[in-house]
Amino acid sequence: MFLTAQRQDIVDGISSTEEALREIKKRSRERFRHAFEQINKNFGELFKELFGGGRGEMSLIEADDVLESGIDVIAQPPGKRLQNVLLLSGGEKAMAALALVLGIFHYRPSPFCLLDEVDAPLDEANVGRFTDKVAEMSANTQFIVITHNKRTMEMARALYGVTMEEVGVSKLVSVRFE
Repeated sequence: MFLTAQRQDIVDGISSTEEALREIKKRSRERFRHAFEQINKNFGELFKELFGGGRGEMSLIEADDVLESGIDVIAQPPGKRLQNVLLLSGGEKAMAALALVLGIFHYRPSPFCLLDEVDAPLDEANVGRFTDKVAEMSANTQFIVITHNKRTMEMARALYGVTMEEVGVSKLVSVRFE
């Protein structure tokens, strides 16, 4: 009798755990699908803004199980044919990646964002669109941009750098713009 009761408790516990797992997976799929759709929309809009046209979108590789599916990023800069993001030039890849990162930030803002040399492969026109977008989004997010690009530095409110006045002696330098 005691063992039968113990066995039934274990069977009930397994059943309860399986039901909880099904519910967690169901909610996770719903939340992922909602986030994916919104981020994809944001990505498409930001892609057009940063490229001055064109089309960018994400698609699930295996739509059957969104929690296990990979994501394919497709990009079509203005005047070019639709292609996988891996086939773009360095500057186009950087702009597409920025559109995606900023699309995620639009969905779930963060207090700060660190961007390291993302403007390096960009031409002057794209640096301008990049800095405009960073300036616009800096109302809600503090951007820390590591760069060597003078045009990107011009839009900053503060600059921090390292200089070497004497051989082997590094010195931190900062300038604040009010």
